[in-house]
Amino acid sequence: MRRPVDSPYLVPSDGFFRVAEAATLPPPDAPGRKTCRRALKARVNTLSDLQRRLHADGRYAVLLIFQALDAAGKDSTIRKVLSGVNPAGCQVFSFGMPSSEALRHDYLWRTSSRLPERGRIGVFNRSYYEEVLAVRVHPERLASQRLPPVVDPERIWEHRFESIRDHERHLTRNGVILLKFWLNVSREEQGRRILRRLQDPSRNWKFSPQDLFCREHWGEYMLAYEELLNATSRPWAPWYAIPADDKPYMRMAVADIVVRTVERLNLHYPQLAEDARAQLEETRLLLERELDPEQPAAGLH
Repeated sequence: MRRPVDSPYLVPSDGFFRVAEAATLPPPDAPGRKTCRRALKARVNTLSDLQRRLHADGRYAVLLIFQALDAAGKDSTIRKVLSGVNPAGCQVFSFGMPSSEALRHDYLWRTSSRLPERGRIGVFNRSYYEEVLAVRVHPERLASQRLPPVVDPERIWEHRFESIRDHERHLTRNGVILLKFWLNVSREEQGRRILRRLQDPSRNWKFSPQDLFCREHWGEYMLAYEELLNATSRPWAPWYAIPADDKPYMRMAVADIVVRTVERLNLHYPQLAEDARAQLEETRLLLERELDPEQPAAGLH
């Protein structure tokens, strides 16, 4: 069984994680913001190389799931951490309110159809976890899902946690490396970021009245997060509760966990068989001769 990389932000699978005790700020001995930015750049370069090897190796896919309340920094973290990755090797999908088509399927359908292929890094900006988070805080949304009468309303969340665990175990058994990040922003810092969106005309478009609605239900969201993190953080599909009040530190912490996890896959470029290497050598000599007719034809046959 694959074990998660060590981190002070790893959510244990023993059920004793408490949101109230989770840090929203970096530790006192954390590097400064400039140092964090330099460290992030180094990890981005490493991740770029790892993605090329991931593609060449062709046995694994990587799926990064980001969950957080609005203004926690999901979009910017995804952009910064993956800034050096070949766009052809990366897929990013954002999941908002489900469409009418999605509502005609089970709640895992719309994310299952967006899973990364082997050799690629996939990113979910929000995910199926909204179904045990936003829908749980606002259970009236269940009405639009037209659930059959066999669904027990008293046990629906327990059953959804069970389905998610089974789903993620299936994915990891088939070569999907799952990393899940909860960007843990404090209520005070979230309020300051929303205020900046209101004060800066160039950021007004980012504001949604839903942001304030979530703040009104802050306690309910935190309870929902606590239960889902405890119910679904497993060694093969770990959650990391990343402090989100300081963005440079948050991005560096996420990139570090991603890089160390992918490094442990021990990815290699494929090794050619002897006859294939001989054919490559012959082709190389032919091309060299074509481009430089003065070159001797030694080695050709």
